[in-house]
Amino acid sequence: MKIIEKYNNTSLILRILTGLVIGVVLGLLFKDLSVITLMGDIFVGALKAIAPVLVFLLVISSLARGNDKLDSRFGMVISLYLASTLLASFVAVVGSFLFPQTLVLSEMATADTIPTGVGEVLSSLLLQMVSNPIGSIVEGRYIGILLWAVIFGLAAKALVSNETKHMLDDLAKIAQQSVRWIINLAPFGIMGIVYTNISQHGVSIFVNYGKLLALLVGCMLAVALIVDPLLAAIVLKTNPYPLVFRCLRESGITAFFTRSSAANIPVNMELCNKLGMDEEMYAVSIPLGATINMDGAAITIAVMSLAAANTAGIKVSFATAIVLAFISTLAACGASGVAGGSLLLIPMACSLFGVSQDIAIQVVGVGFIIGVIQDSVETALNSSGDVMFAATAEYYQWKKEGKSLPTFLGGTTKVEI
Repeated sequence: MKIIEKYNNTSLILRILTGLVIGVVLGLLFKDLSVITLMGDIFVGALKAIAPVLVFLLVISSLARGNDKLDSRFGMVISLYLASTLLASFVAVVGSFLFPQTLVLSEMATADTIPTGVGEVLSSLLLQMVSNPIGSIVEGRYIGILLWAVIFGLAAKALVSNETKHMLDDLAKIAQQSVRWIINLAPFGIMGIVYTNISQHGVSIFVNYGKLLALLVGCMLAVALIVDPLLAAIVLKTNPYPLVFRCLRESGITAFFTRSSAANIPVNMELCNKLGMDEEMYAVSIPLGATINMDGAAITIAVMSLAAANTAGIKVSFATAIVLAFISTLAACGASGVAGGSLLLIPMACSLFGVSQDIAIQVVGVGFIIGVIQDSVETALNSSGDVMFAATAEYYQWKKEGKSLPTFLGGTTKVEI
């Protein structure tokens, strides 16, 4: 019991970093520790299993007992999500023109379903929205989960008794507590995930396709450390970096290793609670962010598509590349919230330049090769941005109502550190 108490009293970030170091050491020394690999698989599997249930119950409960205060904040956070994703696409285009890339193509990658046009992406989104709600929960299709949860929540608000609303709230709290228990074991899961990557790929994975990877990561860092903070600063009119760094530390680190925005939803919910945010707000905006706030995905799609065009010897004008930025934004919003979800949308963007499907598929293959780093950084950017922009919209509302900002942003309102 003393060991458990000591474990629980130690900072979660410190425990995660310890698990990371142990995972790297074991990955370098041993190549077949299936028990360690299993820890990572169980952790990610548990998060992916509970996240759809948590989102479904939280959105229903929040809307059922909610009020109209959500409206203005909700509009603000959607605007920030979309603006950030579009600006990320522009950063990727500019970066690709400054540092043009060509690819050494690998073996042809294969996939069951690869979108080939904007219409197909929109069609897929609409069909996912109206898919069976139980099936959406089972398969983790968050567009469908959100739509049905909103419908059920609004219906519950209009029709059910207060006792039923309290029951829905209790169910949401049960799901939240289950998530807290899972997150408390994150260090063991991170250790397993890191061990698997290092033991399978070794440190060479950090060297292959280095220039392309450097461009992708550089664009993502520019968005995380310059573009997104600038948006938050414009809205809040204060130094946003304490909020930015906290979101990167407490959301981005976990997302880096799980490589899934959807799996990181419970982590973001917990962080929003620590930041003193209104649950009615973040119970809806965080799952929505995991669907449409896809800065990293937009960067990946734009950079890889322009690299494919360069490899094929296709001259791309800057004006055409700007069109690509808008297409990448749309495609990114349709990207799956699972590891590697943005890669399968690259052929759709490549079609803008007339890049053949054969070359586009091979570019997807390159994406999977560098995905150990690229997808991890992409997910960390996406997921930390979900919390940052939700908090920005929340704190903007605080200022409108005359309430002081949290102490870490220069105000007087105390929130959990």
